[in-house]
Formats: sequence, structure tokens, C-alpha cells
Amino acid sequence: MSAHIEEFLAMLAAERGAAANTLAAYRRDLEGAEEAIGDLAVADRESLAGLGQKWAELAPSTVARKSSALRQFYGFLVDEKLRKDDPSPALPRPAARRPLPKILSHDQVETLFRQAESEAESGRPAAIRLLALLELLYGSGLRASEVVALPLSAVPRDAPFLTITGKGSQQRMVPVSRRAKDALARWLAVRPDDGQFVFPSRGKHISRVRLFQMLKDLAARAGIDPARLSPHVLRHAFATHLLEGGADLRVLQTLLGHADIATTQIYTHVDAARLVALVNERHPLAGGERCG
Repeated sequence: MSAHIEEFLAMLAAERGAAANTLAAYRRDLEGAEEAIGDLAVADRESLAGLGQKWAELAPSTVARKSSALRQFYGFLVDEKLRKDDPSPALPRPAARRPLPKILSHDQVETLFRQAESEAESGRPAAIRLLALLELLYGSGLRASEVVALPLSAVPRDAPFLTITGKGSQQRMVPVSRRAKDALARWLAVRPDDGQFVFPSRGKHISRVRLFQMLKDLAARAGIDPARLSPHVLRHAFATHLLEGGADLRVLQTLLGHADIATTQIYTHVDAARLVALVNERHPLAGGERCG
């Protein structure tokens, strides 16, 4: 890999506070492009245009992501005067539609929690831990990376909030429900005294891969298709169900730790019939003609 890519990644880390996972994704995309066309720092427009054919079998969203990484890389080279021209306009620009997030229904969430709560009644630490993880993912909308690496210092003694360090090292306060607080207390009572993390494992913390596995196994035991469940699906369900309950989009943006409100707006795919009913019930002219 060229030294300029390393310099670009160092800039992302230092100036934009990019997280390790984000840096790894940029590295993969840039290394892949360099393997395809050679040293990116000296590549011309024709070489970049040829990437469209090499990426022909990829999903439009994947092509859009790879192109975005390259455009940022060439913008960096120009800004640093490492290159005079910017060949990135030759990159493919697919019209990628952002897919609606997969979510669980209210009934499926209740089924999942009944299973987890039943298992936790056994008193087994692993079952109690899983219930606490589930409460934080669905009850507070945490990302997988945030919940597995949650430090003990983030758990309050009295205040009903967690202090979360999210993407770009940005901190936010996240409310903790009474249910989640009780589940955390149960877990902390049996948690092994092992390091600084709420969910320790082998001197560090449990991995995201292990979290995925535990949730899919729980789904299977609850009679839910494991393919439908992941930490991100629970985060989507948290957001969608809050919106359905009348939560403000700006409040939801803060809870989820989104830098851009446009990211949060993906959750406005709530049931159209419910929105029509809301207008009929709450609009000042609701007593007159009705919608739908």
C-alpha cells in the first residue's frame, strides 16, 4: 500500500476523529482499488473510469461507498499539494437507494424478551448478561461497538443515563430505562471482577462477533428466524418504535448519536395508515374532512 494512503488514514484519525472500524473500511476500499489499478497516487482518469467495469458485479451501495473513499483520498492529495489534478470525477456514480432498515415487530420483541427473561431466571451469569445486553441494545439504541466496549465508568450510580463514546469519539448521554437499569444491576452483581468493561472477556471485552452469535442463538431459541436479528436490527427497532410512539426526530437523532438528521430520517418509514390516523386525530381541522 502506498505511503499516501497511510497519510490519508492518519489525517482521518487525527483531524476527523475517525473510529478504528471506519479507518479499517477506508483501508480495505483503497487497498482494493490499488490492487486493481496500481498506485492510486499516480492513477489517471482512464484508470479510475475502468474501475466501473471491475465493480460491475457489486451492489450500487458498495460502488458508491468505494467511490466516496477514493474521492476523499484524491481531495486530500490535492489539498496537501501531493497532486495537481483530481481524477475522481471519472469514478462511477451509481444512483444508490438507501434500503429501509430491517426491524422486528412489537410481538417479536416481546417474544425475544420473554425468552431472555425466562433464561435469566436460571441465575446463570451468561443468561443474565445476555438479558442486560438485550436491554441496552433495544432499550437504549446502542450500537454493537458501543455496548460491547461499555466501560464501567459509564454506568451511573444514581442518574438514569449512560455516557456513551460513539463514532468519531463523540460523547452523548443516553437514557437508561428502569428495566435496563435493573438488568444491569443483576449483571453487575454476578459479573466477574475482570477489568474495566461492563461485559469483560479474556482481559478485555466481548467481541462484536460474539454478540452477534449470542443474539442469533437467542432468536433461534425464541422461534424467530436468526437471520432477522442482529444488534443493528435491535437499534432500528428502538428508533422505529420510538417514532411510532410519537418521539421527535431531533430527539431521536441525539439518542442515536447521528451527526446528520438525514441519517435519522430513514426511520420515518413508519406505517402509513398510522400517520393518516394521526392527522385525522390531531390536525386542527380534524373535525372536518378526513384524510384517506
